[in-house]
Amino acid sequence: MKAEADPNVIVYFNGQYMPLKDANVSILTHALHYGTGVFEGIRANWDEESKELFVLRPLEHYQRWKLNCGILRIDVPRTAEELCAITQELIRRNDFHSNLYVRPLAYKCAERIGVATDDRDAFAIVAIPFGEYLHAEEGIHAGVSPWRRIDDNAIPARGKICGAYVNSALASDEARRCGFDEAILLNESGHVAEGATCNLFMVRKGKLITPAVTDNVLEGITRDSVMELARRELGLDIVERTIDRSELYICDELFLTGTAVGIAPVVRVDHRPVKDAALGPITRRLAHLYCEAARGRLPVYRRWLQPVYRTAAAAQSMAVEKSVA
Repeated sequence: MKAEADPNVIVYFNGQYMPLKDANVSILTHALHYGTGVFEGIRANWDEESKELFVLRPLEHYQRWKLNCGILRIDVPRTAEELCAITQELIRRNDFHSNLYVRPLAYKCAERIGVATDDRDAFAIVAIPFGEYLHAEEGIHAGVSPWRRIDDNAIPARGKICGAYVNSALASDEARRCGFDEAILLNESGHVAEGATCNLFMVRKGKLITPAVTDNVLEGITRDSVMELARRELGLDIVERTIDRSELYICDELFLTGTAVGIAPVVRVDHRPVKDAALGPITRRLAHLYCEAARGRLPVYRRWLQPVYRTAAAAQSMAVEKSVA
């Protein structure tokens, strides 16, 4: 899916809320030339039944973002809690009542030529309406990419570093030109890493298996959510280990996970069916649970969620009570 923002949408830029059309950077910005930025992706899901917009695990996302920024020595001068509050306010100012994708971006903002970095940093947060990323209701067809996943000793895949996503762009473009919906990348050792923009899980003999974080994969928050749901709700054994490419051809179920994709079933790999080329029962059940949890319908997982409008209404009510008193 391509999500293009209205130029009048309100964004957070240089410490202020302003229209997107006014939030501009110089063409000499260091991050534009050298990829010296770190981004994050956060979902907010609209629940029509409760008329509420729930931001999904924003605190964990911002904590990860700040840690990843440290890899490039980028300073974000706000706490994770403050960033959550900014995000809530940003959404309220836009009066969004639909599913959203929130994109924080921190970057080296010096306006000069030269690869060496300095201490000039900046950050911005944008929220835009965002629907399905892969349209994966009936499953997708993935292809193993000829491009290898970047290595941790080159550019850390766990870091969501802007320049590293050239790797994902090359793999994704190649996959789509070859008729696939998504790419699966191998690491330099030839083992399965992840999708171009998402983590990977397979089911074999009743166990849920995913590559270890040391196999050059993103330490995904959706990945973590799925593992918790699988353990708590389905009682599954979770195995984090190296996966061979050929296992993708003989597994019982296969799916991708990520902030943008949610849970995307894979029904074919390299023109080979996964099992019987239909959505597997474990994938189907996990996808349903994840959708319910992300919309506040499972009480035990409401700790993952930050409501946007209920919080504002409660604060306003408290202010009125204080003024009356």
